[in-house]
Amino acid sequence: MKVLIADDDGQMVRALGLLLRARGDEVIAARDGAEALQAATARHPDVCLVDLGMPKLSGFEVIEGIRAFSAVPILVLSGRTDSADKVRALDAGADDYVTKPFGVDELLARLRALVRRAGHDGAAAPLPEAVVRLGEVSVDVGAHVVERGGVPVRLTPTEWKFLETLVRNAGRLVTRQMLYREIWGTDDVQDTGYLRLYVSQLRRKLEADPAHPVHLLTEQGMGYRLVLEPQE
Repeated sequence: MKVLIADDDGQMVRALGLLLRARGDEVIAARDGAEALQAATARHPDVCLVDLGMPKLSGFEVIEGIRAFSAVPILVLSGRTDSADKVRALDAGADDYVTKPFGVDELLARLRALVRRAGHDGAAAPLPEAVVRLGEVSVDVGAHVVERGGVPVRLTPTEWKFLETLVRNAGRLVTRQMLYREIWGTDDVQDTGYLRLYVSQLRRKLEADPAHPVHLLTEQGMGYRLVLEPQE
């Protein structure tokens, strides 16, 4: 892969560079936001690792700038642990967020997942096929039909919109702001109880064991993630 590392911490860039080159990856290093955005435009990386606190342009601005022309996978690597920063980065267009310090195995696993979903070429991840499966549940996105064991499952219009948003972002974290924007047309999240209610209802209808979900997962304090196949 061709990997862009955007971080003003020289030691971090060197360490990541050694790790990725040892795998056979090509590394593009950028030490500030402006350089990162220029490199993303000119070099067409397969995946971007972006820090948030960089000079000239912040990581948020870099993510937004990249998203203006590319669907390349973006993984944020940051020491910021505030959930507001995580949500802001994900809403700007990042695909995932890893907090420093992180383990090498976790980082490589996140990279593999991002690139696999993007098809290994930095292109936009395709929409799911017309029918996707969640265990014994099938979801026909085009026909707006959900079946469980061959029996139709009735969803309310809001439940369907919630599920459709998750299916079209399968594997990715979907923030609460994103769900409010898609379902109710607003970014103003005033009462997350509505989301918890709809998640609870969907789990009862879709999960084999709603108390121990393996498909509709909660990312604490951030949002939800739909896993098409159970995690081992």
